[in-house]
Amino acid sequence: MLSLNNIEVIYSNVILVLKGVSLKLDDGKIVALLGGNGAGKTTTLKAISGLLKTELGEVTDGNIRLDDQRIDRKSPDEIVRLGIVQVMEGGLIFEHLTVEKNLKLGAYIRSDSPQVRKDMEKIYEYFPKLLTLKNRTSGYISGGERQMLVLGRALMARPRIMLLDEPSLGLSPILVREIFRIIKQINADEKTSILLVEQNARMALRISEHAYVMENGRIVMDGLSTQLKDNEDIKEFYLGLSDIGKRKSYKEVKHYKRRKRWLS
Repeated sequence: MLSLNNIEVIYSNVILVLKGVSLKLDDGKIVALLGGNGAGKTTTLKAISGLLKTELGEVTDGNIRLDDQRIDRKSPDEIVRLGIVQVMEGGLIFEHLTVEKNLKLGAYIRSDSPQVRKDMEKIYEYFPKLLTLKNRTSGYISGGERQMLVLGRALMARPRIMLLDEPSLGLSPILVREIFRIIKQINADEKTSILLVEQNARMALRISEHAYVMENGRIVMDGLSTQLKDNEDIKEFYLGLSDIGKRKSYKEVKHYKRRKRWLS
C-alpha cells in the first residue's frame, strides 16, 4: 500500500541524509524501523508525511507511493487527507487547550459530526484515563497521558496509516507496555497500518510483523520480526545481548565493526 522507492533526502540543498531508502508497508500491517540516533528514521517519516518541507528538506531522488499515487510532491495537508497521519516524537500537544479539544482537532478534516462523536467515545474506550482528564488543560498532564492524547488525536482523523515516532520515549516500563498493547489493539481493531520508529527494539519486534534496520541513512537489514529477534547483530547492537545471552556495554561496541558486519 505504501512504498518508498530508493528515496534520497537532502536538507538545505547541502546535507544528504537519506541515501537510497526503500521500504514497504502493506495494508493492515505493523512495520518497525529500527536504528540509532541520527540513522535517518525520523527523516524517513517526515519524507512520507510531507513535513520535510517545513525544515528545508526535499526528496531529491526516488519516489514515495500510496497505492498507485505518487505522494512525495504533495503538501502535508494533502497527505493527511489521503489518510496518512504522523505522530511526532515527544508527545506534542496544544498545551493551552483541554484534552478534549486536542482530540477534536484531530478530526478537523472531517465533516461527519455524528461519527466524530462516536469516534470520540471509542478513543475514551482505548484510553479511559483521558475521559477523566477531558476538561483538564493539556499542559498539566503527565508524559504518559500526553502520549495517549497524541495517539488518540491521530485516531480521530481515521487514518489508513499511522507513522509513530518513538512512542515509548521517556515513559516508565509499565507505561511502555501499555502503549504498545494499545498500538497492537488499534492495528487489530481499526485495521490501521502502522510504521513504527522505535529505539526500544525488543518491544518493536514483538508487535511488528516486518522490520527494517537503518544505519547512516541506509537500510542495512530487513526481514520478518520473528527472524530478526534471533539475529546475532540485532541481539548485540539493539537488544544488548551477546551470542551467549549476556548483556554487553554499548560503549564497548566499535562502530567500524558494526558497519563491517552490516555490509558483509
